[in-house]
Amino acid sequence: MAEEQTVQPEATEEHQERLDPETRARREGALRHVRMYGDPVLRSRAREIEVFDAALADEVQRMAKLMDDALGIGLAATQLGVMHRLLVYRVEPDAPLGVLVNPEFEYKSDDVETLEEGCLSLPGVGVEVERPIHVRVRATDERGAPVVVEASGLEARVIQHEVDHLDGVLIVDRTTPEGRREALSVLRQTAAM
Repeated sequence: MAEEQTVQPEATEEHQERLDPETRARREGALRHVRMYGDPVLRSRAREIEVFDAALADEVQRMAKLMDDALGIGLAATQLGVMHRLLVYRVEPDAPLGVLVNPEFEYKSDDVETLEEGCLSLPGVGVEVERPIHVRVRATDERGAPVVVEASGLEARVIQHEVDHLDGVLIVDRTTPEGRREALSVLRQTAAM
């Protein structure tokens, strides 16, 4: 197993305190659109997309803006309450937007690593998740053109995390029992505030 590291798919509380007021306001506004832990839609499997039209292209652009404004690096349609098999991601700020419609894994490596993951739908929670280091996923883009992505490292992890959302699986389902208990405790404390 590789050395443990931390993946920060969302701004931490400490980082948020350093955000300028405009960025903080955009983040808070974007997060109001994201479904939070406990919402049944997060436990539902999304449906295949069959129509590739302007509405789908608009949905992709809306998701990209919300993800960027929320300071996330990936977002699944189900996190917005839309039951489409659609995800967007951008692991580097200047990277092009990754769009995967109806993604299916063709390959996951036997090599795995454990990193701490966070999630826009589980604020304040970070849990260790073991995932394959390399993946190949077949999908289409928002126009219906075939896409094959061979990803490693952070990009592979983000894709797997977002596909899990499309299948109704959350990071608390992928961690250790102790990690799950700690995460649920944090979520209960956050809900009580």
